Amino acid sequence: MPASTPYARRVTHRYFLVMLAVGMSGGLLGPALPHLAAMTGSTMGQLSVLFTARALGNMLGSLLSGRLVDRFPGHRVIAAMLLLMAVGLVAVPFSQGLAVLTAVVFLLGLTEISVNAGSNTLLLWTHGKESPPWISGLHFCFGLGGTLVPLVLVAVLALTGHFAWAFWAVALYALLLIWPLVRLASPCPPAVREEDAPMPPADAWRLGLFLFMFSLYVGMEITFAGWVTAYATLDGMPSKEAALLATLFWLALSAGRLLAIPLLRRFSPWWVLRGCLALGLASGLALQLGWLPLAVVSLLFGLAASAIFPTLFGLSNQLMTISGRTTGLIFLAAGVGAMVVPSLAGLLLERAGTGAFPLLLLTLMGLLTLALFALRARVRRTEDCGG
Repeated sequence: MPASTPYARRVTHRYFLVMLAVGMSGGLLGPALPHLAAMTGSTMGQLSVLFTARALGNMLGSLLSGRLVDRFPGHRVIAAMLLLMAVGLVAVPFSQGLAVLTAVVFLLGLTEISVNAGSNTLLLWTHGKESPPWISGLHFCFGLGGTLVPLVLVAVLALTGHFAWAFWAVALYALLLIWPLVRLASPCPPAVREEDAPMPPADAWRLGLFLFMFSLYVGMEITFAGWVTAYATLDGMPSKEAALLATLFWLALSAGRLLAIPLLRRFSPWWVLRGCLALGLASGLALQLGWLPLAVVSLLFGLAASAIFPTLFGLSNQLMTISGRTTGLIFLAAGVGAMVVPSLAGLLLERAGTGAFPLLLLTLMGLLTLALFALRARVRRTEDCGG
């Protein structure tokens, strides 16, 4: 479907609004933790089970959503998941026991990733090989939702004095998106669309390299955002200054995804990825050698990381036929990386000290760079051999 058609513009706007809701839902858990601890009578340590429940829900939802989008109209699948997500958001303030709250957060993890993966898949099907800039815009909306929702919580507490209204406000917003979405026909998968050029042949090595890179990238993103404050504190930075580093990272990440939209219109995804990885290696090296203040490194690393996921996702659509199942595998790989790499970072900080953190970031960026070169070589080899 050409990007210039009214249909393509309408569905793209719907997906942007949907991803804003997913970002807001996902971003509520962290700021609400103190209120959830008081509600359930739990310690912050006990509440860590919520993050495990969400991650497990993400992994199951990645597999489930892919199969559903392949079998049923995509907009109906997203609408059903938005409804379930709204139910989970409404239920959170009523979940007085930790076990019940854990089950609700598991449901939220499942539905959030299902809406996320489904929206990404349908946007690829809508824009075809022209999708990279649109995917970057989609992921910007996700980040914007996560950035805005703490402000929603602050406003709600000021107006009502109770955190529950923040969850209910996001739930209402999600419900308002359902009818405008289901009114539009769902995009068709590439297998049943007429395309001017045939898709590349199936290649398990390509898929494997993509899954490896998605896992590495998401693990690296979560590791930096989750551990940079602890790293800075252990390295002697005052806690108030250290707390701002993750905010700087996310601000640069969001700004970079906006910047990537015009860049991807002018340059190929390969060049954008090379630029991101080069900046990431340079900022990691600056952190290791102490060349720049940590605040500047956080901004540069966020800018370097910003376009990697959406550009990789758009590139995968140019090099493979993307089905709902394939998207599910991509988000499953991302979930595995989000669980494994941050845990490794915590272990290294505890046992090897602060010097291990920049080395881990450099290693992850280096592995991503090697994987990108391997993918490029694989594509050239299969093209030269005719698949």
